[in-house]
Amino acid sequence: MKIYHMVKEYLVAKRLWEVFIYLFFGGLATVVNIVTFALAYQVFHLNWPISNTISWIFSVLFAFVTNKVWVFQSKTENFKELVWEFSKFVFARVISFGMDMATMYLFIDLLHTGNLIAKLITQIIVVIANYIFSKVFIFKKVEIIEDEKTNSSSR
Repeated sequence: MKIYHMVKEYLVAKRLWEVFIYLFFGGLATVVNIVTFALAYQVFHLNWPISNTISWIFSVLFAFVTNKVWVFQSKTENFKELVWEFSKFVFARVISFGMDMATMYLFIDLLHTGNLIAKLITQIIVVIANYIFSKVFIFKKVEIIEDEKTNSSSR
């Protein structure tokens, strides 16, 4: 744990912690995506568009929870705010899913690349797009504004 805290402090000081933790959980979401794609395609013998859709659903659910709780530490006051946040998240992920499907089509059907190679390449593109969507449009940082009394008493 000591090494973890040292690394975290260093990354926080350099303002890189959020990117690091996003890439960590983004990497895990990518693993969820690739494993479910491989299972659906190779074990259950579903075609690549159906396999890709199934893998997308699993990875979106995983990513929402990890992004909300650990990456952006987003707080919602009530169920309505949570639904709105989730709706924005899903909307952005539908856009990146379109990018995913188009890139998969390009690599698999037009360039005749292997399915898993195509999947790895598309995931790099999707992770970058999803970070931008999440950072800019979905998860808003709540700034804590201290009371003037608190500020003046600590001086």
